[in-house]
Parts: sequence; C-alpha cells; structure tokens
Amino acid sequence: MNKSKKLFLLALVSSLSILFFSFSSEKVSNHYFEIAKNMKIFAQLYQEVNTYYVDDVNPTEMMTTGIEAMLATLDPYTNYIPEDRIEDFRTMTTGEYGGLGVVVGNRDGDITVILPNEGYPAYDAGLQIGDIIEKVDGTDIHDKNTHEISKYLKGQAGSEVVLTIKRYGVDQPFDVNVKREKIQINNVPYYGMVKDDIGLIQLSDFTRNASTEVADAVSELKDRGAKKIILDLRGNPGGLLNEAVNIVNLFVPKGSDVVYTKGRIEDWNKTYKALNAPLDTEIPMAVLINGGSASAAEIVSGSIQDYDRGVLLGSRSFGKGLVQATRPLDYNSRLKVTVAKYYIPSGRCIQAIDYSHRDEDGEAIVVADSLREKFKTANGREVLDGGGVAPDIKVKPFNFAQISVSLILKGLIFDYATKFHHDNKTIVAARDFNLSDAQFEDFVNWLKDKDYGYQTKVEVTMEDLEESAKKDKYYDDIQAEINALKKKIYHNKESDVIKFKSEIRDVLEAEICKRYYLEAGEIESTFTADLDVIEAVNVLNDSERYNKILLGN
Repeated sequence: MNKSKKLFLLALVSSLSILFFSFSSEKVSNHYFEIAKNMKIFAQLYQEVNTYYVDDVNPTEMMTTGIEAMLATLDPYTNYIPEDRIEDFRTMTTGEYGGLGVVVGNRDGDITVILPNEGYPAYDAGLQIGDIIEKVDGTDIHDKNTHEISKYLKGQAGSEVVLTIKRYGVDQPFDVNVKREKIQINNVPYYGMVKDDIGLIQLSDFTRNASTEVADAVSELKDRGAKKIILDLRGNPGGLLNEAVNIVNLFVPKGSDVVYTKGRIEDWNKTYKALNAPLDTEIPMAVLINGGSASAAEIVSGSIQDYDRGVLLGSRSFGKGLVQATRPLDYNSRLKVTVAKYYIPSGRCIQAIDYSHRDEDGEAIVVADSLREKFKTANGREVLDGGGVAPDIKVKPFNFAQISVSLILKGLIFDYATKFHHDNKTIVAARDFNLSDAQFEDFVNWLKDKDYGYQTKVEVTMEDLEESAKKDKYYDDIQAEINALKKKIYHNKESDVIKFKSEIRDVLEAEICKRYYLEAGEIESTFTADLDVIEAVNVLNDSERYNKILLGN
C-alpha cells in the first residue's frame, strides 16, 4: 500500500472516530442535560409546595411518597429504604435481628403469638401459640399493626422486656420477663424423613448461611438412611444469589455454570460457577415448586432442571429473573435497584413480566406463551424461557371448600386448636396423630354458637341474577323459579362441616400438632395429605419413571 493510500485511510479512520465520539458525546450530554433539567424542576416544585401550600406539609413524607411513586414506574423490586426501615432490610438479607424469636399476628385487634421459635427467648420463657400479648413494658398494644409490634419486641440483645400475657384457660393476665437475644432465622425450618429412605428439606429463605444449612441437612438425612431427597422450595421468595449458587453446587460437579447475569453496566455481566467440590451428584432428587417460588428459588430449581439433576414437581414458579443490588445513600438510607437479568445454565431467562414495556393502561406486559423461546437441558429436553420454571410433573393444586376457607380465615381452626391444647396435655407423634370421630364431633359441637357464615360463588351469582331481574322488571315473571332455585343451592353450614369433614380434619390436625411440636409437627402431620409430597415419593420410588423423565423419553 502506497503512502498516499495509507494517509487517506488514516484520515478516514480519524474522521470516523471524531464523528463517532461527537455523536456519542452529544448523546451523553443530552442525557445528562435531561437529568439536570428535571432535577432542577423537581427541586423547585418541592420548594414551592413547601412554601405556598395551604396546609403544613411533612417534607419527609412527601418526598418519600414521590420517590416511591417514581420507582414504582420501573419494577416492584427497585425500592427506596429509608433509615427507619434499614434494620428490617438487614434482617431480610442476613436473617439476623435482636429480639425474642417469636412470630406474632393481629387477630381481631389482639396481638397473638403465632409461633415461638424453639431455642429462642420467647419459647424458653414459656410463650405458647394462641397467647395474646396485651402490653409490652406496660404499654397497651391492642390494635397495633405487625410493623409497630415488631418495633416493640425487637431491640438490643441483652435488653429485657416485660410482656403482659392473656392465655386461654387462665383467669387473669400475667407478666413474663424476657431477655432479648441475637436471633438467627433458620433458612431450613424443617428437615426429616418422609419414608424410611426418603428425606425432605424445607428451604424457606436464601439469607446468609442458607447453603450451609442445606448441606448439613442433606448430610444428616443421609446418616439417617436417606437414599433420596425431596427439596421443598414452595413459597420461597428468594434472597441472596450467591447462596443459590452454593446450593446448586451441592448437587452438580465443580466448575459447572450455575447462572450468569447481564446488565446495562458491564460490571454486572458475570458468570457464577460451582466453585467447590459437590456434596452428592448422584442422589435422586425431587424439587417442589409453586407460584410462590421466586428468584433464588428459581435459580436452584431451574439449574437442577437444566442439568437434569432432579425432577421438578408442583406448579409453575413465579418468574422473577431480575437481580437487585443495594446502593448506599446519604443519612443511612439505601436504594435497592434492579441491575441485571439472570440466565440459568440452558441460557434461558425465566422473567415473566416485561417491565420495560407497558400496555395503554400503564400495566407491565406478561410474556405471552407464544413468545417464549425454546432451550435445551443437558439431556436435550425442551424448556422455555419467560414465565417462570415449569415443573416436569404438574400436580393439580388442592382447592379447599369454602367452608374450610371460612373456618381458617375466621380463626376458628386456630382457636379450637388452642382449646384442644389446653384440654389435652400430650398427643402422639405428629405423623401418627389423627382426630377420632368423637373428637371431631366435639369440634362440630363447639362450632354451633360460632359465626362462620360464607357465600358460595353460586349464591353470589344468584343474588346478581335476582338484582338484575328486578332492575329489568322481569322479577315478577320469574320469582317462583328463582325461589325454587335458591332453595336448591343455598347451603347448610352444618351439613358442609360434615360433607367436607376429611379436609377440615386435615387442617385441624396440622394446627393441633403445631401446638405440641411447633413447625416440625405441622409439616409432619401433612405428609399423608400433601399432594406434592405424595407425588414426589411416588416418582422417587419408581426409578424407571424417574429416569424416563430426566432422559426426556
């Protein structure tokens, strides 16, 4: 190439570079101008409202409302965390807080103990499920919400608190002194044997040490004789990504890709691998998922599926394929912001909702099944992106009868279990406990003066029909037919209790077992009624079926 051509090419490259950078610089400049302009308008508006609005304005409240409304236009996971909520955020990510180790809830204005965690101050002080906390350090807490109650009960480890307790069967309220401790919420609230050779691990969170807890549970279950494992991720909302990676690492070979993240900023384009020697790459696994399994729970279940490492059962997971990071702000506040999407080993992203595109009503768009792309597992099975993780075996969710729902929501199952616990000091092991016909009849008699009224969907439809007929002036013509139909469909509450005795008894037995054996008792009492667990046991005990599913045959 002669000298003139070289000079021409150099000049051309130089010109293109200048043109590119001028366009790039102009784009960046315009972007920052828009930011500066809108920040100035926002600050001026904020100042003008504070100065001239007819009533006093709470600056913090107004600004927080503005921030939250602004972030709400992005996605539900990008949140502002002010200083007064920072401790709650830390608890969510670390599982640690200073307190009593007790779950409470507001039941008709009464702050009620739902579960004292074994080994923590509330349990050691003798608090029981069903106890009503009337006062904390002499302050009446009736009708407080759970967030307010949390502030009363939490505090520095080592500090003392006096609870005034009202207990079923005890005439007068009494005081209980409890010393707060450092509480570490368990990610694995339960693990145990379902059958002689099948262990079950319930993983409810992905806070710090989740992978260690799962590893310990697997090892202990194998020591007890487990040759197969059920990993229950139902209702698990997710948490720390690295804990999800480490849990997958327990079951797949070292060096395996688990998840990679891809964001607008290059620093968030990362691949996460299994860095450690696995615990067991051969033990047959069944993983339970449902619509409440999200984020880190989907990384675990999706990776297990992509590597054909176990069979997934239940219903489609939530579909959260977004990664959040926290950024520090002034005055001890933080921003939790979505920084990337994650992709599991097959290459699919399971994000179900497209928050970057909205319909004409401003609602985020759900990814249509027709737009979901196909990917392949290690054995060549087809799997789809978007819309969460689909189970290999769909288990139809059990739908409770409305009488059962009414008894639960009105707290009557809860209250009778409290009465039963008072009247019966001990019961057999949870997995062996069954209410006798005479005991169930006692429950039915106890219900007679209780309000558990409800309307079936058919009854609601009938009322709508009757109202429409009156509006359209057809009612007189069809009144006789409507009345005859109403007599046929209007339910009898007492007969419904008998008709749906089996499912009501299952729920009641679980609540009673919880009184004696806490969360473990509640779980073990459902083994014979939990459709997902029953199907998981069936497939794990049928090696031919298990292998056919994983091979895609």
